[in-house]
Amino acid sequence: MHSAGGAAGTAQPGPGRGQGLAQALGSGHRAPAPLASLSLAYCSSLKLHQELDHQASVPKDPSAQPQGPSLLMLRALQELDLTACSKLTDASLAKVLQFPELRRLSLSLLPALTDKGLVAVARGCPSLERLVLSHCSLLSDEGWVQAARSWPRLQHLNLASCGQLTEQTLDTIGQACKQLRMLDVAMCPRISMAAVRHLQAQLPQVTCIQSRYVGGADLTLTL
Repeated sequence: MHSAGGAAGTAQPGPGRGQGLAQALGSGHRAPAPLASLSLAYCSSLKLHQELDHQASVPKDPSAQPQGPSLLMLRALQELDLTACSKLTDASLAKVLQFPELRRLSLSLLPALTDKGLVAVARGCPSLERLVLSHCSLLSDEGWVQAARSWPRLQHLNLASCGQLTEQTLDTIGQACKQLRMLDVAMCPRISMAAVRHLQAQLPQVTCIQSRYVGGADLTLTL
């Protein structure tokens, strides 16, 4: 784990992930390290709701600080990687992902993430510029209709292997995410090349669209 004194640091938990995370987050009795970047990728046993469930069992005090390690303490966080944290649920993400200044987020390979969780993340993290949601197979067009409007700053979006998404999602993104520069919809069987070209017409500033095996084609559009 690396943390720069007096400046934003980066935490990447290694083999002792539980202990490393606790050290990074600090305790409720002292200020946490001013981390800007935190990677918990492939922490398959991570359950963000455990500490919150404990708090729910005691009387609530609005002025109380979180007891024990809590992501909620990292108010300066700019980048968070939760790739393949397979036990994360919509409920835990909704309670914990409340970072108005977060710029980069990866929720790739979360099998339990649904539209409900997507909308909650959009509300809690409205400043995202890069978002990775590849291999989140439960996400649908309905979730994007509600979530996209919260992400006007989005520039890089990865939706590879989100098999339920259709051209409706691309239309929604084209209307709401006007700063988009890069999009990956590879291995999305319900998105056609016609839909990809339509998005390119909507957002001419998009310089790269990864669309391998979309509509039966193996294609990357780079302008």
